[in-house]
Amino acid sequence: MAVIHRTTMSPTKLELLTAWLPTRPWYRDSGRTPELTKAGGFRLDDPAGAVGIEFMLVTDGSGPDARTYHLPLTYRGARLDGADEALIGTSTHGVLGQRWIYDGTRDPVAAAQIAALLTGRARPQAQSESNTPDPSVIVTVGELADTAGELVSTIDGRAQTDIAMSGGVIAVLRQVLNTAAAPDTAHGRVSVPWQLGDGSTARGVILAIGA
Repeated sequence: MAVIHRTTMSPTKLELLTAWLPTRPWYRDSGRTPELTKAGGFRLDDPAGAVGIEFMLVTDGSGPDARTYHLPLTYRGARLDGADEALIGTSTHGVLGQRWIYDGTRDPVAAAQIAALLTGRARPQAQSESNTPDPSVIVTVGELADTAGELVSTIDGRAQTDIAMSGGVIAVLRQVLNTAAAPDTAHGRVSVPWQLGDGSTARGVILAIGA
């Protein structure tokens, strides 16, 4: 189980994401610097205990219409070979020292655990508590496919990124969130709540096994 340390990071995750988000093809640019607030999220455990895996939800209030983004992140104690394009930045952790923070859609450890989550072999964990499952994350377990796996990030139905996954799972990842319901099929899916600016809560699907 991952241990959550109550300490500081410099720069903070939100500071790193403020610089990184506008470089993404699916970012809805308001023409201003992002104004990010944490809206929700959860974690998954790395069975090897080496990589932190977080699914962070942030809301950008810089434009007239606030947008909430789903950002899979991984935290490593050393650089990931061959993944420089996926590096969001580095940060000094008050307990663990320097950490390399990556776009989780490009990290094979995160991809493997996404496949495990969608097929019932991993449990969502609380974002800010150690050894604590998160019951607010609702997982409808799907079945393994017989094809090579991949992870596809979509916006408005158009694929943006993909990553090889284990177990024959083809997963669709939503990075600009909305509350549209997923089809009621046998495919696996993951829905999560997030906080709105008026204090209410929305819920939507962030991951689903694709066709």
